[in-house]
Amino acid sequence: MAVFSAIILGLMAVLILVEIFLWNTFEKTTLIADEYSAYGLAAIIFLGAGHCLKEKGHIRITLVLGLLPEKLTRIISCFATILTTLFMGYLWYYLYLMVRSSIRYSSTSGTLTNTPLWIPQLVMLVGAACFLLQLTATSLATFQAISTKEKVL
Repeated sequence: MAVFSAIILGLMAVLILVEIFLWNTFEKTTLIADEYSAYGLAAIIFLGAGHCLKEKGHIRITLVLGLLPEKLTRIISCFATILTTLFMGYLWYYLYLMVRSSIRYSSTSGTLTNTPLWIPQLVMLVGAACFLLQLTATSLATFQAISTKEKVL
């Protein structure tokens, strides 16, 4: 997913550069740069979230945890990770309902492109599923870390 996220980021950069070139050279526009860049931004966020978690790149506030005993820190981290996993499952379910309704009602972007909304939404759904899977694995690892004293997060 991180590779797909990087490819989408590169394509967004190319699209924006083409838009800038066309406007500065011919005073013409692609008419899609802002819309498709927004879709791309949503895609890279959702597709890259799981990899970011795996590589320990998510922001964590550890000020309070640093003052607590190690075992209690592991228990709190486990609880927080499980709670986050449950919330992500809830979010994934509602993303699924959104994609399903966009397909059912043939929703489009309402712009000149009339992009079917299920396409960018499906990318978000896939990214959210991968993030949920990574969160589940991390939850299991933090649970095991309580007894093994391994540092997970």
